[in-house]
Amino acid sequence: MTSPDLPAELRTALNARLEGLSRSDAAGRAAVISQTYREGGGSGTIRTETDALAYALARMPATYAAVVASLNALTEIRPDFAPASLLDVGAGPGTATWAAAETFTSLNGFTLLDANGALRTLAEGLFHGSIRLRDINYELGQARALLDKADPADLVVASYMIGELGETERAALADTLWSKTGDTLLVVEPGTPAGYARIIALRARLIAAGAHVIAPCPHDGGCPLVAPDWCHFSQRLQRSRAHKQVKGADAPFEDERFAYVVLSRARVENRPSRVLAQPDVGKVEVAAKLCTPEGVVVARVPRRAKADYASARRWRWGDAV
Repeated sequence: MTSPDLPAELRTALNARLEGLSRSDAAGRAAVISQTYREGGGSGTIRTETDALAYALARMPATYAAVVASLNALTEIRPDFAPASLLDVGAGPGTATWAAAETFTSLNGFTLLDANGALRTLAEGLFHGSIRLRDINYELGQARALLDKADPADLVVASYMIGELGETERAALADTLWSKTGDTLLVVEPGTPAGYARIIALRARLIAAGAHVIAPCPHDGGCPLVAPDWCHFSQRLQRSRAHKQVKGADAPFEDERFAYVVLSRARVENRPSRVLAQPDVGKVEVAAKLCTPEGVVVARVPRRAKADYASARRWRWGDAV
């Protein structure tokens, strides 16, 4: 499994750009940018190098962790998947590209699309010191227009970007993303009810178009969860000193909540069940909420079943079991 923490090469490149940057200024800009995103806005408030760095400091570690967790779920179910090409849509500072490159050594072609010039400039600067990533193709413009001209890729990723679009535009983008997917598509969104709803709508639309779910769902049927419940997961990551400063936080770690779906043109048989919440481990039994091919169940593993109990004690939220 790929580590959820930023790779050393990326940390070094990011730290080099932080020299001389006022942490208080960065924290202020990061707060404004984060508020804009929470209110449903996009990256339009990121206009300068300082803005881009503040955004990267505040959000890049958590976004990277969520994308890596989603890719780890993919590789656990399809360990033989070895994509050669990546299309990163709404690439921002290149976070998903770094995550995919760390996960798949087979990747040798990288195309990134985004409309924000400041984020592209930062991404290209961070890639510059990497032998493997320095020759990536990063195109600037609106996603739909660029996607229409882009070549298909084995792996297509859209992370934390479909929430910036209206419902009609999201549906059209979903179709275009799928048309450019040679094998597998990953979409990641914030782990909120609204983020989950966007994932579920895209999932249903693309299943109707012939896609098959690889993760997190163990089936291609409708989501069995009933509101106010929603499907989301959590990934813990370590915070650097600069990360804590720009977030105004003291805790050495952060838990990123996210929702995701991995869709493929290839059907996978006998997909495992998924742990939907942190299991309740007691002295008598382990109780775990699972999404199974038959629906949502609460699995109860008694202590007297020693081997099964020992295994269930190791289950964690988001695991395939």
